[in-house]
Amino acid sequence: MDREDEMEMEIGAEAVAQVMAPPSRFRRVCVFCGSSKGNKMSYQDAAVELGQELVARNIDLVYGGGSVGLMGLVSQAVYSGGRHVIGVIPKTLMPREITGETVGEVKEVAGMHQRKAEMARQSDAFIALPGGYGTLEELLEVITWAQLGIHDKPVGLLNVDGYYNALLCFIDNAVDEGFIKPTARHIIVLAPTPKELLDKLEEYSPRHEEVVPRTKWETTEQLSCCKIPALKEGTVIVPAQRGSML
Repeated sequence: MDREDEMEMEIGAEAVAQVMAPPSRFRRVCVFCGSSKGNKMSYQDAAVELGQELVARNIDLVYGGGSVGLMGLVSQAVYSGGRHVIGVIPKTLMPREITGETVGEVKEVAGMHQRKAEMARQSDAFIALPGGYGTLEELLEVITWAQLGIHDKPVGLLNVDGYYNALLCFIDNAVDEGFIKPTARHIIVLAPTPKELLDKLEEYSPRHEEVVPRTKWETTEQLSCCKIPALKEGTVIVPAQRGSML
C-alpha cells in the first residue's frame, strides 16, 4: 500500500468519524483569540486542537476574520477539516490582521461594535483562547450580556497552561468583595483542553438570574452601540468643567 492509498484511508476514516459523531447542540461556535501566536507552542497547539475538535463535532466556526496568529491557526484547522468558516472583520483592521489568502467566508463590517454584534448573532456558543486586550474585551462583553439576560449562550474559557489564572483570581475576588454574584460566576465554563471544554459547554445550563426580559436581541441594531441623536441646527455644545459630572 503506497502513501496515497494510506492518505485516502485516513480521509475516509475521518469522514466516517464525523458522520458517527454524536449530534452537537451547537451549529456554530464563536472563538475569540489573539492575532499573535504567543510565546508558547502550547497556545498554538491548543488553537489547532480546538479547530480539529470543532470539525469532529460537525461544528462551524465564527471568528474575528484574521489570517495571522491563533486566529489563523484555528480557522485553517476548521477549514481544512471541511467545516464552514465565517470571519467577521472591520475594514480598518484588514491590512493588519489579514496577510495572504483568507479561508472561508469573510464578512467585512464598519467597526468593532458591529463586528462583535455580528459574531454574537451568528453563534450558538463562545470560546476564548489565549489572547490580549481585544480577546479580553470580547470575552467580558459576552459574559456581561449573559449576566444581564441578553443571551443564554454558553461562554467557555480555554485555560491553556493556566494562562487565565490571574483573570480568574480577579473574578473570584470580585465575588468575595460583592461585585459579582456567586451564581454569575458560573457563567464562565472553564477547562484546560478543547475536548473537555466542549463537553462542558454541551451540558451547560444557566444558573444565574436574568435581570432584564429576554427579547429578540440578536440583531445588529440591538447589540451595537447606542445611536446618538443628531443635534438640531444652532445647538451649542458646552465643554464640561474640570471636576463636574455629566
